[in-house]
Amino acid sequence: MEVLIKPLVTEKISDLNERGQYGFIVDRRANKVEIRKAVEKMYGVNVESVNTMRYQGKEKTRYTKTKIISGRTASFKKAIVTVAEGEVIDFYSGI
Repeated sequence: MEVLIKPLVTEKISDLNERGQYGFIVDRRANKVEIRKAVEKMYGVNVESVNTMRYQGKEKTRYTKTKIISGRTASFKKAIVTVAEGEVIDFYSGI
């Protein structure tokens, strides 16, 4: 099971980055301990705390020539990770 799916790069999360908090989309079955170990292993930082949120997928409707198609986007889990003071995670180093 891949715990970390992708980092979040949004305006709201970028504001949190200045305070040492980083956002990730994680596997829905992952718990806080697994998320902590995955971040520490991948980025080499000390994690102080992990907060998680579960989101239900949005309902979407598309109108076509023949019928109306309704469905949902995939549900996901978001984790906000707080790293130790003075440590930084750089998402843009490989670009």
